[in-house]
Amino acid sequence: MLVSQILKGKGDLVFTAGPGETVGAVAALLHSRKVGAMIVVEGESVVGIVSERDIVRMVAENGAGALGKPVSICMTRDVVFATPDETVDSLLSRMTDRRIRHLPVLRDGRLAGIVSIGDLVKHKIDEVEAEANGLKAYIAAG
Repeated sequence: MLVSQILKGKGDLVFTAGPGETVGAVAALLHSRKVGAMIVVEGESVVGIVSERDIVRMVAENGAGALGKPVSICMTRDVVFATPDETVDSLLSRMTDRRIRHLPVLRDGRLAGIVSIGDLVKHKIDEVEAEANGLKAYIAAG
Protein backbone atom coordinates (compact mmCIF):
# COMPACT_ATOMS: atom_id res chain seq x y z
CA MET A 1 0.00 0.00 0.00
CA LEU A 2 1.10 3.55 -0.74
CA VAL A 3 1.18 6.55 1.58
CA SER A 4 -1.37 8.30 -0.66
CA GLN A 5 -3.89 5.54 0.13
CA ILE A 6 -3.34 5.95 3.87
CA LEU A 7 -3.88 9.70 3.57
CA LYS A 8 -7.13 9.10 1.67
CA GLY A 9 -8.35 7.06 4.62
CA LYS A 10 -7.15 9.24 7.48
CA GLY A 11 -7.32 12.62 5.77
CA ASP A 12 -4.68 15.23 5.09
CA LEU A 13 -5.16 17.46 8.12
CA VAL A 14 -1.82 18.56 9.54
CA PHE A 15 -1.50 20.65 12.67
CA THR A 16 1.19 23.29 12.37
CA ALA A 17 2.88 25.85 14.57
CA GLY A 18 5.14 28.80 13.92
CA PRO A 19 8.74 28.75 15.14
CA GLY A 20 8.05 31.68 17.48
CA GLU A 21 5.21 29.98 19.34
CA THR A 22 6.12 29.06 22.88
CA VAL A 23 6.92 25.55 23.99
CA GLY A 24 4.01 25.80 26.45
CA ALA A 25 1.55 26.85 23.76
CA VAL A 26 2.63 24.02 21.47
CA ALA A 27 2.41 21.52 24.35
CA ALA A 28 -1.15 22.70 25.02
CA LEU A 29 -2.03 22.29 21.32
CA LEU A 30 -0.55 18.78 21.20
CA HIS A 31 -2.65 17.86 24.23
CA SER A 32 -5.91 19.45 23.04
CA ARG A 33 -5.61 18.02 19.53
CA LYS A 34 -4.52 14.60 20.83
CA VAL A 35 -1.51 14.38 18.52
CA GLY A 36 2.11 13.48 19.21
CA ALA A 37 3.82 15.97 16.90
CA MET A 38 3.31 19.23 15.05
CA ILE A 39 4.97 20.51 11.93
CA VAL A 40 6.72 23.86 12.35
CA VAL A 41 6.24 26.12 9.35
CA GLU A 42 7.29 29.58 8.22
CA GLY A 43 4.93 30.68 5.50
CA GLU A 44 4.53 27.54 3.41
CA SER A 45 7.97 26.12 4.20
CA VAL A 46 8.48 23.32 6.69
CA VAL A 47 11.29 24.39 9.02
CA GLY A 48 10.98 21.70 11.67
CA ILE A 49 8.93 19.19 13.58
CA VAL A 50 8.30 19.16 17.32
CA SER A 51 7.15 16.13 19.25
CA GLU A 52 6.04 15.44 22.77
CA ARG A 53 9.47 13.95 23.39
CA ASP A 54 11.18 17.16 22.29
CA ILE A 55 9.10 19.15 24.75
CA VAL A 56 9.66 16.73 27.64
CA ARG A 57 13.41 16.82 26.96
CA MET A 58 13.37 20.63 26.90
CA VAL A 59 11.51 20.89 30.21
CA ALA A 60 13.69 18.22 31.84
CA GLU A 61 16.86 20.09 30.84
CA ASN A 62 15.66 23.66 31.50
CA GLY A 63 12.84 23.46 34.03
CA ALA A 64 9.47 25.18 33.86
CA GLY A 65 11.04 28.28 32.30
CA ALA A 66 11.39 26.30 29.08
CA LEU A 67 7.64 26.62 28.52
CA GLY A 68 8.02 30.31 27.71
CA LYS A 69 10.79 29.83 25.15
CA PRO A 70 10.17 29.60 21.39
CA VAL A 71 9.54 26.12 20.06
CA SER A 72 12.28 26.69 17.48
CA ILE A 73 14.91 25.92 20.13
CA CYS A 74 13.65 22.39 20.74
CA MET A 75 12.25 21.39 17.35
CA THR A 76 14.02 18.96 15.05
CA ARG A 77 15.31 20.96 12.08
CA ASP A 78 16.51 18.03 9.98
CA VAL A 79 13.03 16.86 8.99
CA VAL A 80 12.68 13.48 7.33
CA PHE A 81 9.88 13.50 4.77
CA ALA A 82 7.74 10.94 2.95
CA THR A 83 6.12 11.21 -0.46
CA PRO A 84 2.67 9.94 -1.45
CA ASP A 85 4.12 7.27 -3.76
CA GLU A 86 6.22 5.54 -1.10
CA THR A 87 5.20 2.19 0.37
CA VAL A 88 4.27 1.44 3.96
CA ASP A 89 7.14 -1.04 4.21
CA SER A 90 9.74 1.51 3.09
CA LEU A 91 8.47 4.05 5.62
CA LEU A 92 8.38 1.54 8.45
CA SER A 93 11.99 0.71 7.71
CA ARG A 94 13.04 4.37 7.57
CA MET A 95 11.19 5.23 10.77
CA THR A 96 12.67 2.27 12.63
CA ASP A 97 16.20 3.01 11.43
CA ARG A 98 15.98 6.71 12.30
CA ARG A 99 13.95 6.15 15.52
CA ILE A 100 11.24 8.60 14.51
CA ARG A 101 7.50 8.35 14.95
CA HIS A 102 6.07 10.95 12.54
CA LEU A 103 6.75 11.74 8.88
CA PRO A 104 5.34 14.78 7.11
CA VAL A 105 4.29 13.97 3.56
CA LEU A 106 5.29 16.33 0.76
CA ARG A 107 3.57 16.40 -2.61
CA ASP A 108 5.21 18.66 -5.22
CA GLY A 109 7.16 20.39 -2.44
CA ARG A 110 4.04 21.20 -0.41
CA LEU A 111 2.83 19.69 2.85
CA ALA A 112 0.19 17.09 1.96
CA GLY A 113 -0.31 15.22 5.24
CA ILE A 114 1.46 13.39 8.02
CA VAL A 115 1.75 9.71 8.87
CA SER A 116 2.68 8.22 12.20
CA ILE A 117 4.20 4.87 12.97
CA GLY A 118 0.79 4.00 14.45
CA ASP A 119 -0.91 4.67 11.10
CA LEU A 120 1.55 2.37 9.34
CA VAL A 121 1.38 -0.42 11.93
CA LYS A 122 -2.45 -0.28 11.85
CA HIS A 123 -2.31 -0.74 8.09
CA LYS A 124 0.04 -3.73 8.39
CA ILE A 125 -2.22 -5.36 11.01
CA ASP A 126 -5.28 -4.82 8.81
CA GLU A 127 -3.39 -6.32 5.87
CA VAL A 128 -2.35 -9.44 7.83
CA GLU A 129 -5.87 -9.91 9.23
CA ALA A 130 -7.39 -9.66 5.74
CA GLU A 131 -4.92 -12.23 4.45
CA ALA A 132 -5.66 -14.59 7.38
CA ASN A 133 -9.41 -14.25 6.82
CA GLY A 134 -8.95 -14.97 3.11
CA LEU A 135 -6.97 -18.12 3.90
CA LYS A 136 -9.60 -19.27 6.44
CA ALA A 137 -12.35 -18.76 3.86
CA TYR A 138 -10.33 -20.67 1.26
CA ILE A 139 -9.72 -23.58 3.64
CA ALA A 140 -13.36 -23.64 4.77
CA ALA A 141 -14.56 -23.74 1.16
CA GLY A 142 -12.31 -26.75 0.79
